Amino acid sequence: MIALSLAAFLWTVEVLALAQGIPSIPALANTPPLADADCPTVSILFAARDEAEELPGALATFLTVDYPRYDVVAVDDRSVDETRTILDAAARKDSRLKSVHLSSLPQGWLGKPHALQRAYEQSSGEWLVFTDADVHFAPDLLRRAIGLAREKGWDHLTLLAEAKMDSPGEKVMMAFFALAFLIGSRPWEAQQANSRGYSGVGAFQLIRRSAYQKMGTHRRLAMEVVDDMKVGKLVKAARLRSGVARGGRAVSVYWHRGVGNIVRGTTKNFFATTGFSAWRAAAQICGVLYLCVFPAVALPFAHGVLRVLAGIAVVAPVLIESGVAWESRISPLYALTYPIGAAIFAWMLARSTVVTLWQGGIVWRGTFYSLKELRRGLV
Repeated sequence: MIALSLAAFLWTVEVLALAQGIPSIPALANTPPLADADCPTVSILFAARDEAEELPGALATFLTVDYPRYDVVAVDDRSVDETRTILDAAARKDSRLKSVHLSSLPQGWLGKPHALQRAYEQSSGEWLVFTDADVHFAPDLLRRAIGLAREKGWDHLTLLAEAKMDSPGEKVMMAFFALAFLIGSRPWEAQQANSRGYSGVGAFQLIRRSAYQKMGTHRRLAMEVVDDMKVGKLVKAARLRSGVARGGRAVSVYWHRGVGNIVRGTTKNFFATTGFSAWRAAAQICGVLYLCVFPAVALPFAHGVLRVLAGIAVVAPVLIESGVAWESRISPLYALTYPIGAAIFAWMLARSTVVTLWQGGIVWRGTFYSLKELRRGLV
């Protein structure tokens, strides 16, 4: 009785919070694109390591953005595939692209933050866009994003990207991940000056050059696995204005292709989201199972008031995830699979925790980093 009462109460509170918070997140599509005369200089920065399969498609969209004054700085981070060849060939054809190659990694750095720091050092734009080598941009993205940031007075803008999904398994998992992101990070709080909330999505982060320098650049994130989210944290810590918007189709990415790749790809960073705390990871796993799996399992066996309470705790996440599914352009019926997505999510966090503790660290981009140095580098 107490367990179901608490679950129903917590989900009711969450629905009310999301109903108030989500509508406050602006949609990029509602911002008119800037005219040429109003466009400041922009540098698009990204790191690539062994991205030969996805890079050509993403690079093509970066170089066909409808914007009058921008350049692209791509850093090849010790790739062993055709990434270097692809970048060099594209740079010869388009002078706006600068291709930088790294052959080594300095002590005290993770590969991605180091590569992004090097990209920044080679850039000149008044505004910087940090993205990934597999992301696709719409032609009017920069005009609208900078227009929105200026309209709101934001120094930093991150966009919620469209996650491309093919298989039913991907849709089950990604629909729940989106739900977990909304509940766990409350992205609408990032734009509240009096809130400690922050947000950052690796697919698209726009920041004023002066603001990036004030937050300490990626030197402050040298050993931070969750570097994209922590950009948002440092922006808020520097008392700068930060915001989040719904990117819609303007920013899209296959986060990982296939369920197996999603599981493998998150092994290195799921545990990192807990600050490498086993107790925090255990609490999150129990919380996900309690709130998202327990009521669904209990519902068929409950009667009377208990069935009503279990029903509230089941219907609430279905309603939320239906909205997430609609925004993601997948069938709202996938909202009914949220207990499955929750169970997979809990297992993935448990797997990441166990593997990281067993190894004594993580392997990222071919380099091993110990837990001791990772914890020391947390932001």
